[in-house]
Amino acid sequence: MSPEIVYVALGSNLGDRAGYLAAGRSALTALPDTQLVAASEIEETAPIGPSGQPWYLNQMVALRTTLEPAVLLGRLHEIERANGRVRDVRWGPRTLDLDIVRFGDRHVDQPGLVVPHPELPHRAFWQHEAEQIETQIASGTR
Repeated sequence: MSPEIVYVALGSNLGDRAGYLAAGRSALTALPDTQLVAASEIEETAPIGPSGQPWYLNQMVALRTTLEPAVLLGRLHEIERANGRVRDVRWGPRTLDLDIVRFGDRHVDQPGLVVPHPELPHRAFWQHEAEQIETQIASGTR
């Protein structure tokens, strides 16, 4: 399989939010057959979901990988769990959230994985972060 560019969104609204994002980026770079090629700025956003949550820190990264979408998703869930993520409330607070937003030009519709991510059109901060990544990739900077 030839490498594809994958956009992964990172988010955290519990504990050391910046630390969790850094740990997430580090773990992503350690994945087999995967290279970090671009990263957006980190931004703070209001929570989506249940009220009363702390604000999020969000970032998006671009990876070049030969991993298949389902395999990558499994690895993302492992990274989340290693950073204390508990999946008990939909859109609830979390130490680290990792979402596949785009996977090359693929359209994936599998249980637990839809790509492009169905929330992309509804999250202005994801669109902004994706634009930053696209600019970096086009200009060859990081």
